Amino acid sequence: MNELGKKGEELAVLFLRKNGFKIRATNWTFGHKEVDIIAEKDGVIHFVEVKARSQNYLDEPKQAVVRKKQNNIILAADGYMQKYEIELEACFDIISIVFYASHHDLEFTENAFEPNF
Repeated sequence: MNELGKKGEELAVLFLRKNGFKIRATNWTFGHKEVDIIAEKDGVIHFVEVKARSQNYLDEPKQAVVRKKQNNIILAADGYMQKYEIELEACFDIISIVFYASHHDLEFTENAFEPNF
């Protein structure tokens, strides 16, 4: 993982904790598939994809979470739920972070996508 991505994930974990989420896992893998952050709040498991960009990117970070990436996250999430026998509601979120010279902007998109199968 590059430095920007690592910094983005650290900021995302801090944001989630500050907003009442319990972090269950970070960089959880299921085969070759990965979930950046698995968190829980109010009886819901959140599978969170973190996308960080520097200010000179043309697209918004969350636009990089295309359907193939979503499907990989969904499959990994299903593996996590089965492995730990979790029967809570699950949702899929995206945290987008754009870094500027002196600050960053963080956007949390809850229920950013849903399983399509």
